[in-house]
Amino acid sequence: MSEWLVLTLAMAAACAVVLTIVVINHRRVGDDDDPNETPDVIEYMTMMIGVVYAIVLGLAIAGVWEARGAAQETVRQEAQALHEISARVEVYPTAVRERIRADVDAYVSYVVDDEWPYMSEHGELSERGTELMDQVRRSVTDYQPATDHEGQAYQPLVDLVGAADDARNARGDGAAATMPGVVWFGLITGALVAVGLIFTLQIRRTFRELLLAGLYSALIAFLLFLIWDFDAPFGRGISATAGPFTTLFPQVGG
Repeated sequence: MSEWLVLTLAMAAACAVVLTIVVINHRRVGDDDDPNETPDVIEYMTMMIGVVYAIVLGLAIAGVWEARGAAQETVRQEAQALHEISARVEVYPTAVRERIRADVDAYVSYVVDDEWPYMSEHGELSERGTELMDQVRRSVTDYQPATDHEGQAYQPLVDLVGAADDARNARGDGAAATMPGVVWFGLITGALVAVGLIFTLQIRRTFRELLLAGLYSALIAFLLFLIWDFDAPFGRGISATAGPFTTLFPQVGG
């Protein structure tokens, strides 16, 4: 099911539930009920709880957005390190140079075509990707430089392999959802409280009041969906992409 369809259904369901409760509650109210009798303290507490919950939602959205940005940066660092390896082996003999570049291309091709969907589905790195990264490391470290020029390039290449592997591990750490379950419990409970409190204000069945109640509930549903969508940096619609790999290695783009 499309994530946008899920969002639409969630917002529609939130509106339907709230408006249904408003209509049912209105039918139970007597004709002599005065909506102006709502105590001021209830209005004040409703406003304060709404403000506090808005701050919590803002912090949650900022947190998952920052995690997504960090995930995309690790992808860029990994792709850049591998690109530098392919470029700097130019000083090596042709056979060695071609072998290292072939191993790098094989790794990048697997990441773009196979490991990215695997991360989205399982929330972790694949064993095959780890094996291909180890093969890149062996190809670089097993060669013994024959000249001073090659020797000067050797250690930077080893460092670049380490940087690529470190970025890969960071990508694996960010593959799963970042929001703890207890935070989700607080967000959902807060949403129920925030929406539930609007019924203490004696909403009537006027078009304006029903519209505002529906929009308020739909907005909260949208913000919760936004947090959920950002929560898995590699697994959902608005996620980190393999763009740096396909940009730096167009020959192996998926």
